[in-house]
Amino acid sequence: MKSFYFGGQKSGKTSCAIKKVLKIATSKPYYIATYDNSYDDKAMQQRVQNHIKERGDDFFTIEETKDLTKVIKSNETYLIDCMTMFILNNMNNGFDYIKRQLEEIFKIDCNIVFILNDINNGVIPMDKYSREFVDLSSLVGQILAKNCDEVIEVKYSLERRLK
Repeated sequence: MKSFYFGGQKSGKTSCAIKKVLKIATSKPYYIATYDNSYDDKAMQQRVQNHIKERGDDFFTIEETKDLTKVIKSNETYLIDCMTMFILNNMNNGFDYIKRQLEEIFKIDCNIVFILNDINNGVIPMDKYSREFVDLSSLVGQILAKNCDEVIEVKYSLERRLK
């Protein structure tokens, strides 16, 4: 089972996805944290701590910022939180690099719940880097929506199944 949860910032995606993963897992699942915690960003570090507290001891945690293919194995269950940070970490590697990883991941017989921030509903950004980021995020979202068994939009912790 491959599931795709998307929604705006602080929409409740992670808490909804955690429930899903714990429901489908047959053994202790893996939480893949994609945030590059090397920045001196206190607010983001607090968000990381909140996510750690929220998932408690229910998950094994793997920190992987750039290459998901080296940590995802068959017959396991994963929560990837989040693809947005994964995209940001791989901006210099380009879309083809990200697409190849996703193609390889979808070949693996395992359960995965992907989380992605929905950032493509606003004004087209003025600067080139931000436009590229929004474009990449939208393209990755399309790949996830096409290849996942289910697609769930989350708003205010309410889930709406689109597929």
